[in-house]
Amino acid sequence: MAEQGPAFDFFTISNLWLLLSAALVFIMHLGFSTVESGLCQSKNTNNILFKNVFIVCMGVLSYAVWGYNAMYPGDGWALGEFFAMGKPIETWTGSALTYDYGKTALCMTQLTDFLFQAMFAATAATIVSGAVAERVKLGSFMIYAVLLVTFAYPVTGSWQWGAGWLADAGFKDFAGSTLVHAFGGFAALAAVIVLGPRKGKFLSDGRVKPILPHSLPLATIGVFLLFLGWFGFNGGSVLSASPGPVSLVFVTTTLAGCAGGIAAIFASWILLKKPDLSMALNGILAGLVGITAGADTVGVGSAALIGAIAGVIVVFSVLFFDKIKIDDPVGAISVHGVCGIWGTLAVGIFSMNEAHTVAKQALGTFSVSAFAFVFSLILAIALKVTIGIRVSAEEEMRGLDVEEHGSPAYHFGQDATELG
Repeated sequence: MAEQGPAFDFFTISNLWLLLSAALVFIMHLGFSTVESGLCQSKNTNNILFKNVFIVCMGVLSYAVWGYNAMYPGDGWALGEFFAMGKPIETWTGSALTYDYGKTALCMTQLTDFLFQAMFAATAATIVSGAVAERVKLGSFMIYAVLLVTFAYPVTGSWQWGAGWLADAGFKDFAGSTLVHAFGGFAALAAVIVLGPRKGKFLSDGRVKPILPHSLPLATIGVFLLFLGWFGFNGGSVLSASPGPVSLVFVTTTLAGCAGGIAAIFASWILLKKPDLSMALNGILAGLVGITAGADTVGVGSAALIGAIAGVIVVFSVLFFDKIKIDDPVGAISVHGVCGIWGTLAVGIFSMNEAHTVAKQALGTFSVSAFAFVFSLILAIALKVTIGIRVSAEEEMRGLDVEEHGSPAYHFGQDATELG
């Protein structure tokens, strides 16, 4: 029986806001698709878009079957429990004011909670997708993504959001600078190390040969789509429609993203002697990643500073990984991994809550990043020695659109039969 009155009205509005937030986070997968494809070569566009379609479909289904209950185990894990095998449907759709997961009261139905969290889950594999683009075998990547999203991501998520040992230790990660972004970034780093760089990226004399993006307009569209989605990513993580916290999170998120973009513009201009659009775009994303851990607990001035520092960090990080011959076509390791760690540590520096310390933040972010790196490294090596993880040099040269899918993304008016 539904409760009536102000409490129930607040529950209803909060539940609706979380559903809208889930939709905004879903749009981020379109943003990732366009950023990745835009920053890579046109001959691999079809392949990149295919991987992103697979990731979001697989991610939601695997999270329903296993990931959600593994991440929020309660009294124990139960395979398939989401599909009403273990709980009556009323438990998932009831209209009680709150559902209590350990220490957190949520103003939403459990079905809404599942959908919101499922939109986060696939992001980890999407981050890796961009870093390994243009030379990874499609089948191998699909296996990798299933195992990473289904089994690795819920484990570290349960440490914090599932009221696990990191939550008990006082670690703070509001919306996932570490649990989503650093996790994906350091999983990507391990996969890239095993995979190796694209052919021709690093020359024998030590120089780095730029492999130019095929569509910066597409990449720019993607970044603004991601910025839009971040309002749901961070704003929804308030887990209610409480006006004060939601307003604060929207403002801190916006300031950090804009400050990251400005800082990256000028840092890259000074270092590279010319204004670089791709660095500016990654600066925006770096600022957004940086604020995600503490968007609800830092002041507006601190948010802008966190974002600006992230924007500078990402420029130096991208150049550093090029120098040590780690080939990341979209800068995902720097944006999500390095800036994810920065944003998490920044909570210990700038938080208005004295209980959030740098030591606690360091414990959490390094634990999750190390787990993601080791899991990904073992998985990538296993795939390499069994079915192979990298396409041949000839396939890479021709492009994965033709070699893996039989058709390029762009025909430019030609008959498709002439392109094989």
